[in-house]
Amino acid sequence: MSHDAPANDAKRRPASPEGSTRGKYWWVRWTVIAVAVVVLSVEVVLVWDQLAKAWKSLISANWWWVLAAVVASLASMHSFAQIQRTLLRSAGVHLQQWRSEAAYYAGNALSTTMPGGPVLSATFLYRQQRIWGATPVVASWQLVMSGVLQGVGLALLGLGGAFLLGATKNPLSLIFTLGGFAALLVLAQAVASRPELIDGIGARLLSRFNSLRGRPADTGLAKWRELLAQLESVQLGRRDLGMAFGWSLFNWIADVACLAFACYAAGGHPSLAGLTVAYAAARAVGTIPLMPGGLLVVEAVLVPGLVSSGMTLAGAISAMLIYRLVSWIFLAAIGWVVFFFMFRTESGIDPDAGADPLAPGRPGWT
Repeated sequence: MSHDAPANDAKRRPASPEGSTRGKYWWVRWTVIAVAVVVLSVEVVLVWDQLAKAWKSLISANWWWVLAAVVASLASMHSFAQIQRTLLRSAGVHLQQWRSEAAYYAGNALSTTMPGGPVLSATFLYRQQRIWGATPVVASWQLVMSGVLQGVGLALLGLGGAFLLGATKNPLSLIFTLGGFAALLVLAQAVASRPELIDGIGARLLSRFNSLRGRPADTGLAKWRELLAQLESVQLGRRDLGMAFGWSLFNWIADVACLAFACYAAGGHPSLAGLTVAYAAARAVGTIPLMPGGLLVVEAVLVPGLVSSGMTLAGAISAMLIYRLVSWIFLAAIGWVVFFFMFRTESGIDPDAGADPLAPGRPGWT
C-alpha cells in the first residue's frame, strides 16, 4: 500500500465529525434554544405579579441584609460544586473549580425553570462529568451519592429544627433516625471503597433472575463485574466522605441563612428553630415536580411556616418574596447566562472520544 493512501483518505473524509453533525442537524440546537426561550418567557409572564411584589419588597427592604442573603445564596451554590469535586476526586477525576461551579449554575437553571427540570439537570451534569473523564459508572455514582448526601443533610437539618422546638418526647426515635443516617453513609462509603463486598450479592441475584428466565446462571455476570471494575476507581475514604457530607450540610445551612437574612431584610425576627423547620418543609415539598422551581407550592408552605416562627403575615410574605427572588430568580438568571456562553456549543463533543477517558488533557483536567 502506498504511504500516500492515509493522506488521500484524510482528504476524502470530512474535516471533523463535529462539523458534519453540525451541518446535518444544525436546526436541532436552534430548536432547543427557541423552546427554552419560549418556556422562560411563559414563566416570566406567569410569575410577573410575584416579581413585581418582590421588587416592591426589595425596594423597601434593608439592603445590607439583602446583600447578605445574596452572599449566602452564592455560598450555597459553591458548596454544590465542592461536593461534586470531592466525590469525583475520590474516583481519580480532577477538574477545575470554575468548571464545576459553572456546571452547577447551569444545571440549577435547568432544574428550577424548565418542565422536567430535575431530569434535564441530571442528564446535563452526567454528560459534563463524562466529558471531564468520568466513566459511566463513576458519573452515575457521583449523582446518586450527591443526592443521598443532600437528602441526609436536609433531614438532619429538619430534625435539628424539630429538636430545638422541643420535640423531645421520644428521644429514642431521634437517636434511631440519626443512627440510620450514619449507617447509610458508612454503607455507601464501604461499597465505594470495596465494591467486591457486593460482588457475591449481585452474582446470587443474577443467578436467581436467570433461573426464572430459563437462562444460564452466569448470564450478565461479566457485565456486572465490568461495572464493579469501573467502581474500583473510586477511593472514597472517610476523610473525603466527611468532607463531602460537610459541604452538603453547609449547603443547607447557607440556604437557611439566606432565608433568615431575607426575613431580617423584611424587618422580621423569626425564631431559629421555627425558621429551620419552615425551610425544611418548604424544600421537601419543592422537590415534588409539579411546577418549575416549586412555584406556588414552596410559597404555600413557606409563608405559614414563617408566620408560626414569629413573623407577621405581611412580613412573612415580604421575606418569602425576597428569598425567592434571590435564591431562585437571581441564581437561575446567572445559570442561564453561564449555560448559553459556556455549554451551548458543547453539543458536538463526544464524551466517549479517546481510548482512555481518564487521560490528562481532557476538558476540566487540572
